[in-house]
Amino acid sequence: MSGSQARVEQVNANALAHYTRVAQESAARVIAAYSTSFGVATRMLAPRCRTSISSIYALVRVADEVVDGVGAAAGLTPQEQLAALRDLEREVTEATISGFSTNLVVHAFAVAARESGIDAELTRPFFASMEMDLAPRDLDAAEQEAYVYGSAEVVGLMCLRVFLTGHSYGDDELAILTAGSRALGAAFQNVNFLRALADDDARGRGYLPVSPESGGAVGQASDSPLDEAGKRAWVAKINADVRIARRGIALLPRDCRVGVALACALFAELNRRIAATPASELARRRISVPTPVKARIAASVILKEAPWRA
Repeated sequence: MSGSQARVEQVNANALAHYTRVAQESAARVIAAYSTSFGVATRMLAPRCRTSISSIYALVRVADEVVDGVGAAAGLTPQEQLAALRDLEREVTEATISGFSTNLVVHAFAVAARESGIDAELTRPFFASMEMDLAPRDLDAAEQEAYVYGSAEVVGLMCLRVFLTGHSYGDDELAILTAGSRALGAAFQNVNFLRALADDDARGRGYLPVSPESGGAVGQASDSPLDEAGKRAWVAKINADVRIARRGIALLPRDCRVGVALACALFAELNRRIAATPASELARRRISVPTPVKARIAASVILKEAPWRA
């Protein structure tokens, strides 16, 4: 290779690195704008995984917006929203192979995916669940399980691949970590379903069977709205998933444990507040964790899990 060719290649490499940094910064802004809790938790992660986790969640957020009202507000028909979602999936698949996309969020995700081994095994179920949102209906127990796996559990598995990059674990530990990641994703999703009952009902969506073991769903077409017994059953399932998740969190590399433990603690507090709210009230208002309480939880988690305690 001549000296001039080497210089051109170096210039191109520098340009790609700059483009990637801009893409990653764009992804981080998406998360900061859409989720305070995730934004705070992400900042608690080690630099080696913080950027990749932000990039994953930015893509998740963009896909969710396509099917969650933004596409419709822009005038897209359901068929056009489906086409946009499938175009996004195609871009993700191609960028994960090539390492480049003209879409900054997709490019940032592709870089994270290539570095940590995320592939279509995880992205395909995610987009399949997003497609389910475009055909609003009350989900039965089997459909709900499939939806939660694709929309949330695989996201947990994507994050796990980032966290474990460069680390070695035995099969038993990997099994606990995998179960914990899936359980944490499911807990996050089901908590969000409980706090968004009114909004989902307005969209004609019923994401929660009346109880975790029930075939009937809570939603616009349901004659059985969520009652206290059903709420308690879902709260109990979420608490069980949180316990499974915490077993996995305890095995994570210490430099990323604080951020994950914080996210888990914030959603556990949200579930506690939902448990204390009458089911009839959940259908009218969205429950949240006040900022001072978030700060107290963050301080507690940092003191317990911070790397300097190693």
